[in-house]
Amino acid sequence: MFDDSGFDAYKHTQLDARAASADPHHLVLMLIEGFLDELARVEGHIEAKQFDRKAKSIAKCLDILSGLDTALDREKGGQLAENLHQLYDFCGRRLFEVSVSNDLSGLEVIYKVMGDLKDGWENIAAS
Repeated sequence: MFDDSGFDAYKHTQLDARAASADPHHLVLMLIEGFLDELARVEGHIEAKQFDRKAKSIAKCLDILSGLDTALDREKGGQLAENLHQLYDFCGRRLFEVSVSNDLSGLEVIYKVMGDLKDGWENIAAS
């Protein structure tokens, strides 16, 4: 059908172009969207028992969470930044638990937390 490497290269180029022209708000939104996309891959890899791919996808998710957390200015951001830090940390710990157990039910709360954050960032953009 399609050459996955060519399609992946195309997607990566498109993502690079979007990121290069995005403001910080949109970059955060892009990271959250990327996280949710990769989380769906984790789910698919667990279902297919492709545990090597699951491990790579979980590592990507953890990298994205780390990037989101590192971008927080906890001095200027005050309680909001601290709350986001705690949410990212919670999702990372929960993701680790899912990785060890391969229990898909553990993904529900991660989807919920990150989906709510995505909705919040989208609402900020709209206002």
